[in-house]
Amino acid sequence: MRLIAHRGLFEGPNSELENDPGQINIALSKGFNVEVDVWYVNGEWVTGHDEPIYKVDLKWLQNENFWIHCKNEDAFEQMSYISPKLHYFWHQTDNYTLTSYSVPWVYPGKKLFKTAICVLPEDFMKLKDVKKLNVYGFCSDYISEIREIVR
Repeated sequence: MRLIAHRGLFEGPNSELENDPGQINIALSKGFNVEVDVWYVNGEWVTGHDEPIYKVDLKWLQNENFWIHCKNEDAFEQMSYISPKLHYFWHQTDNYTLTSYSVPWVYPGKKLFKTAICVLPEDFMKLKDVKKLNVYGFCSDYISEIREIVR
């Protein structure tokens, strides 16, 4: 079971901390995988959701526990040159997308299946009910709570 901290968050939404490299490192230290929003701007790698904020280096991004959400076309293109070292994907409001490792990433509330990542279950169900789902993993702002529920 993959447990993925959405933007490095694991105890609820916090726009001040999301995609902050320090917060991401804390989520990793707690044993979570992390979904990271990544931009490629003027030859530099930058994290941030709605806009690029935190400069990071490629070596830091080459973490086997990262699920990299490319936020601009340049990031997606650059990832394709350095794959398979990076686990990345692009999506906006697609119902489904495949990551570079061929894992289905499912838009919140869409039909789930056993090989898929259930994204933001808190948006469409009670968290206590995640225990009933047969999926490959979860990506959530509440991944600490989900870990306790699915144990």
